[in-house]
Amino acid sequence: MVAEWNRSITEKLLDGALQILHAAGVPKENVTVAWVPGAWEIPLVAQRLARSGQVASVICLGAVIRGETSHDQHINRGVSLALSQVALATDIPVLFGILTCESMEQAIHRAGGNVGNKGTECAEAALQMVGLLKSCPKE
Repeated sequence: MVAEWNRSITEKLLDGALQILHAAGVPKENVTVAWVPGAWEIPLVAQRLARSGQVASVICLGAVIRGETSHDQHINRGVSLALSQVALATDIPVLFGILTCESMEQAIHRAGGNVGNKGTECAEAALQMVGLLKSCPKE
């Protein structure tokens, strides 16, 4: 899923993730893209998708950029903790592709700039985790 907030960044994260998934042979019809208002809304939708029994993993993409207050810290902490709980509760890989940047410049660099594309990295990790979990024993 992808956050609408900071869409100029999140679209680039999504593009990177989709490129990796399609290059790996994942059919377009097997990829669901859900847009949510912002990073805060990601965990609820991630939980619904993970519980649906219709997905092998959930890739969460967003960009929370520091402002004049500590609001970003509260968002980042809440979302990261919630997403880890969703993964553990559902036994589905939930990838944290939410940029937590000090500035828009940092976000640009992490969404296809000189630091790479974190959406690409999340898609690669999702593919790796799906394969790994297939070979791991269940309870």
